[in-house]
Amino acid sequence: MKQHSSQTNMEGANIRQSDRRSFLKTGVTIGGAFIAAPAFSSISAGGTKASAKKSGQYFTKYRTLGTGKNSIEVSVLGLGCMGMSWNRTFIPDRKEMIGLIRRAYEMGVTLFDTAEAYGPFVNEELVGEAIKPFRKDIILCSKFGFKIENGKMTGGFNSKPEHIRSVVEHSLKSLKTDVIDLLYQHRVDPGVPMEDVAGTVKELIKEGKVKHFGLSEAGAESIRKAHSIQPVTALQTEYSLMTREPENEVLKVCEELGIGFVPYSPLCRAYLTGYINERTKYDPANDNRPNLPRYQPDAVKANWVMIDELTKFGNQRGLTAAQVALAWLLAQKPWIVPIPGTTKLAHLQENLWSADFEFTSEELSVFNAVISKIKIVGDRYPVSQTK
Repeated sequence: MKQHSSQTNMEGANIRQSDRRSFLKTGVTIGGAFIAAPAFSSISAGGTKASAKKSGQYFTKYRTLGTGKNSIEVSVLGLGCMGMSWNRTFIPDRKEMIGLIRRAYEMGVTLFDTAEAYGPFVNEELVGEAIKPFRKDIILCSKFGFKIENGKMTGGFNSKPEHIRSVVEHSLKSLKTDVIDLLYQHRVDPGVPMEDVAGTVKELIKEGKVKHFGLSEAGAESIRKAHSIQPVTALQTEYSLMTREPENEVLKVCEELGIGFVPYSPLCRAYLTGYINERTKYDPANDNRPNLPRYQPDAVKANWVMIDELTKFGNQRGLTAAQVALAWLLAQKPWIVPIPGTTKLAHLQENLWSADFEFTSEELSVFNAVISKIKIVGDRYPVSQTK
């Protein structure tokens, strides 16, 4: 596959974005009728349950994370809220983001993801205010595990039992709720035995402050240790067409233990939308991408062949690159629920429509054969996150 020059990449990106904007402008206008149509209740790739419910004013597809009494039913796509207030260069108007979260609920989203680390703290406060009108009708997720001092991230970890309890108390206040539906350990803390972490969350569940336990970026051994103490409902880890390491081991462990999987950055921090390119400028004070190997200009150009293949596939089916990328994730397992983030209503609609596309077995086989030949340039982080 031919690698494009910088100029060709830029021209291609401009053309794609022009088409994308036209598509989305139309999409938002007709979005309500599209989602509410009976066809939306059909079975999708991977065995998603047909909806017999409404969330807000729209019919919604659901999937199940976890097993038995440790399971939760959620919309087939969730909403990652981090970028609404942190780590994505610009900070949108707070009122607009509250409106976007509420609109997501009206459009059928029931899984909302935040963390004390996002801001820190301010994202939980934003989400807490936004979900207040429908708090009891959604699944609210937050996280603990980072060391925060004087309102700033230190880069260290802290999953000591007393700190977990302190974080939960603060999160409950920030989120304006009396319980966190799904509480993740944000990163494995090498200084605290996993059994102690799981045991502390188990106590919080008994106390009624937490309903379910999750892990993020945990390796197979950590997952097994945690699950033996308190059943894990979901594992949240980066997974996309650009980041497929979970396929090596952790997805197999999740399937074995009945643990749901929640991919964060399912669009590779906007790269798989075709919305960013090698000339994109970031604010290093509020964006981690300038420090990530995969977002360096040479890597962005080298990996553009992935955007070309997504666009090629999507053009034949009336889909954007982002929709193809999300539909591919949904086709992997019926217990996978991606949580793409966005700050724009049009992109929210676009993402949700991806759940309406089903790969046929032949399409998926051919598509997988094509993308498996693409060598991804640049690591996702400077150091490994999974432990």
